Amino acid sequence: MFDRILFPTDGGDGASAAFDHVLDLAADHGATVHVLNVADTTHDSVTRIGGEVVDVLEREGEEVVEAAADRAADRGVETVTDVLQGGVAETIAAYAGEYGIDLVAMPTRGRTGFDRLLLGSTTERVVRESTVPVLSVRPDGETMRYPYRNVLVPTDGSERAGDALDRALALADRAGATVHVLSVVGVGSVGIEGYAGVDALVEGAEETVAEAAATAEEAGIEAVEAVEVGSSAARGIEAYVDENDIDLVVMGTQGRTGVERYLLGSVAERTVRTSPVPVLTVSEPDERD
Repeated sequence: MFDRILFPTDGGDGASAAFDHVLDLAADHGATVHVLNVADTTHDSVTRIGGEVVDVLEREGEEVVEAAADRAADRGVETVTDVLQGGVAETIAAYAGEYGIDLVAMPTRGRTGFDRLLLGSTTERVVRESTVPVLSVRPDGETMRYPYRNVLVPTDGSERAGDALDRALALADRAGATVHVLSVVGVGSVGIEGYAGVDALVEGAEETVAEAAATAEEAGIEAVEAVEVGSSAARGIEAYVDENDIDLVVMGTQGRTGVERYLLGSVAERTVRTSPVPVLTVSEPDERD
């Protein structure tokens, strides 16, 4: 399923913690990991050392990717290393397209820490711009379980949700995992009592979930159906992850609301920001599969 995984890294603690999970995934799939460091050209990094003009960021980048390659070699995982100059998010997205990457995997924070936990960060921009699925890992010091045992697919019946389900089923089939199909009926601050037509919304959600679960079962994968009513879809997903021992969330970056809510302020963005487990976001079908 994954032959080439791109792991952008700045060498920070967040990247180091996420890399362990990436190596688990790569070892299982027999994938090559492309370890990329981007020397951000928006920062002045050229200096003179001992009479030699040196790009400090490039030199640091070489050390970062070499250290990651050594760790991968210890696990028997093949790597390709690169240090490139450019805008970070743009360079990552372009690299993924140029080298036929199947998955971009990266942490939701880098050296700057929690103050950049996704909002306006490199990870958010990569999720937004990449046509390749992106695995966002929130490193918090806890070991992330792999192989996955419980995979959550939030769905609204949209095309992207269907693409996400296909991805989730392939992963679950490989791992022998259970797929949880969830639809959350968001009633906002008014609550269920004050939301007119909630019964019809719940009925529609139940039909959507049942259809997705049937697709999973036809593929020979155990499925759990769930419909929740809450203040928002994002909060419902968060609660379900906490209460059901979920290892991975797989979801589309665009739902029925269309292009105008492509990530910014969307359920996908909120989930990537807050999920304690990895989130695999799917933007476009990968026609190479």
